[in-house]
Amino acid sequence: MRKRTLFGIIITFLVIAIAYFNNSSSISAGEVKSNMGVGGDAIGFLFVGPRDDYGYNQAAYNGSEAVKEAFPFMKLLRVENVPETAEAERVMEEMIRSGAKVIFPTSYGHLDPALEVAKRHRDVVFLHQGGLKTAENLGTYFSNIFEVIYLSGVAAGKMTKTNKLGFIASFPIPQVLLNINAYTLGVRSVNPDANVIAVFNGSWCDPGKQASAANTLIDQGCDVLTQHQDCTKTIIETAERRGVMSSGYHCDALEIAPEGWITGAYWNWDDLYVNMCDVILNGEFKGSPYDGRFRTGIHEGVAKLARFGKNVPDDVKKLVKEKQKEILDYKFYPFTGPVRDQSGTVRIEPGVVPTVTELETTDYLVEGSIGNIPK
Repeated sequence: MRKRTLFGIIITFLVIAIAYFNNSSSISAGEVKSNMGVGGDAIGFLFVGPRDDYGYNQAAYNGSEAVKEAFPFMKLLRVENVPETAEAERVMEEMIRSGAKVIFPTSYGHLDPALEVAKRHRDVVFLHQGGLKTAENLGTYFSNIFEVIYLSGVAAGKMTKTNKLGFIASFPIPQVLLNINAYTLGVRSVNPDANVIAVFNGSWCDPGKQASAANTLIDQGCDVLTQHQDCTKTIIETAERRGVMSSGYHCDALEIAPEGWITGAYWNWDDLYVNMCDVILNGEFKGSPYDGRFRTGIHEGVAKLARFGKNVPDDVKKLVKEKQKEILDYKFYPFTGPVRDQSGTVRIEPGVVPTVTELETTDYLVEGSIGNIPK
C-alpha cells in the first residue's frame, strides 16, 4: 500500500505539472477535463494468451486484479487468447456494448485493431501496452524493462560455462531487438568471450515452436536460455528438464525452475494500471501523462529484478545488485555509447545516451549476438 501511495504521488505531481504548463499557455485547468472514458460501468482487458503462462499475459492479468480491487464498483471484462486480428476489434466492440469506457488492449498486435475501434468510439479511452502509435483517445504505456534485462544478462554472463547463451525471440519488432541487445550487452560486460545466439520463431506463444527452439539451442551448446515470448513456461521447463540454466522474462518463474533459474526481469503493473484508471475515471485523461506515449522504468518499480536462484553464488548476486544501484542512482545507463552492431558499425556514438524514443526504433542486433533478423 505504501508503494502504491508513493507511485500515486509521483504521477499526481506529473499531472499537476502538465496542468500548470497548459495553464501557462492560456489553457485553464478546467479545460483539461474531458468526458473521455467517463460514464461507463466497466473496464475491459484483452490478453493475447492465457492468464497462467508465467509470462506477459500473466503479468498483465495480475495488474488487472489490482484494478478489480481498487474499483469494486466497476465490472471487469477480461478476455484471454484474443488473436491480433479483426477478432480483437469484435472483442472490444462487445466490451463497449457491455458498458466499458476504458479498455486495455495489452498485446503489441492489438494496437491497429484498437486504433480502428477508437475512431468509431471517441468517448472511450484505449490504453495500449507498448504501442508506438497514438490517437486522440488512445494512449500507450510501457516500461524500460531493458534496464532490468541488462542486469539479467550480467548474471547470466557470470553463470555460463560454455559461453553460449540462447535467446528465443518472437518477432523482429524494436522492443524485441532492444531486449536482445540489452541482454547481450549485459552478458558481454562481464564476459566478453560469450555470445548470445538469437532465434526468431514468428510467434508470441507457440509451445511446440518454443520447445523445438529451446532443444536446438541446447544441442548447439547453450547452457543458458532466455526469451522474448509472451508465454515463457515451456522454455523455462525445457531448460530445467535438460539441465541448463534459464533467465526469466515477464514473470518471476523461480518455482518452475528450482535448479537452473538464475534471475530475470518481470513486470509489476499494479500501481500503474490503477493510477491510469483513476485519472481517466476522474475525467483527466486529456493532458495527463497517459495521453500519448508514456514510458516508465526501474525507478518507478514497474520493471523489477526477479529473485535469484539457489545456485547463484553470492558474488554474482552482489555484482548484479551493485550494477542495479548504479542504474537507480543514474550513474549508469545500459545503452550509453559506444554501441556497435554485429558488423562492428557504431550505432550509438561514444558518450551518447539515446532517448527511449530513439531506442524504440532499434532495427539491429549488437556485437556479440549471433543470428539474422527476419525480413
